[in-house]
Amino acid sequence: MDLNNFELEDLLLAAIKSEQESNKLYSKMVKKTKNGLLQDKLEFLAKEEEKHREFIEEIYKNHFPEEELKIPDKTPVPLPEIQMTDDTPLSVLLKEAMNAEQNASDFYKNLAERFEQGSKINNTLLYFSDMEIGHYKILEMEKNSMERYEEDDVYWPMVHAGP
Repeated sequence: MDLNNFELEDLLLAAIKSEQESNKLYSKMVKKTKNGLLQDKLEFLAKEEEKHREFIEEIYKNHFPEEELKIPDKTPVPLPEIQMTDDTPLSVLLKEAMNAEQNASDFYKNLAERFEQGSKINNTLLYFSDMEIGHYKILEMEKNSMERYEEDDVYWPMVHAGP
């Protein structure tokens, strides 16, 4: 992903918007499943996206102290958008979220290059890039499992209870 044609302000606003949308998506996905473990993982991912948003907002405020933080409806930065309806299968949403996480990883890796190598911002953005790959792997595992059992959202409430 080549970010050289974009202004830093646009990149930061796009990142904030993307993190907000990811948080909303994961929060909505929690309600689409009865699987308690999947709900926990999706809630974890939603919280992670919230933390990322807070950090990016801090960068924005430090670099653009005179600007009011206003998230645009649409950004010039091409990041994937996920359309969710009530009847969108959870496995489809998981696959689209995986794509978004992969793109977020690439985005953060490239955004990190805008900051001094070894700086707190640079290192944190590279860490975010790695975290997004971790999110991808969580989603991939759940998607693969969901595809096997999705027809009836198969879930046994005591399946993870101990002996």
